[in-house]
Amino acid sequence: MEAFTRFTNQTQGQERLFRVAQYTCMLLRYLLEPKADKEKVVMKLKELESGVSTGRKSNLNRVVYFICDTVLWVRSVGLASGINKEKWRMWAACHYYYFLLLNLVRDLYELSLQMEQVARDKANREQSPSQDPLGCSVADEETEWLQSCLLLLFRSLRKHPPLLLDTVKNLCDILNPLAQLGICKSNAGIIGLGGLVSSLVGIVTVAWPHMKLKTH
Repeated sequence: MEAFTRFTNQTQGQERLFRVAQYTCMLLRYLLEPKADKEKVVMKLKELESGVSTGRKSNLNRVVYFICDTVLWVRSVGLASGINKEKWRMWAACHYYYFLLLNLVRDLYELSLQMEQVARDKANREQSPSQDPLGCSVADEETEWLQSCLLLLFRSLRKHPPLLLDTVKNLCDILNPLAQLGICKSNAGIIGLGGLVSSLVGIVTVAWPHMKLKTH
């Protein structure tokens, strides 16, 4: 309980909890919408999702996206009616999309460093270079190379959990701007599930700071 209280007292912790609630409502709403007798529940979930989204108050450490999101919040609570909501939403989505792309490029760079280190450690442990069996076909070589690459990727991520969490978070987060910008079609269920996973990862990194990715 003490750890939970300390977590919720942090601004980032509160924002993560709001985010979990928001995307949980979105996911549940998507799952219940096809059921004919759940209209009232779906409407309540939609209202709760909207309320929680407003309650987050754009508490994001991304300057341009923060500005756009704040303008949208001002429009949503009725403080200003002359704001082009769709235009600002697209600006926010566009900035968020490029922000996440840069984060994924950073994750790929960090992953390449980790894979290089794991490969170097493996080479140092080997006593002698491996010899290919006689009669090995090109297809066998390609299969072996793919298996080795996947194994190297798995070992690298297992050795560096913060990198795994950060990559998963960015991949889940980018689903929303991809759909908003029309780059990739999606639905509320996928976006809600991705947002929920991303929010849970965010909670982990706030509760246990050593799980947050530290870049070179």
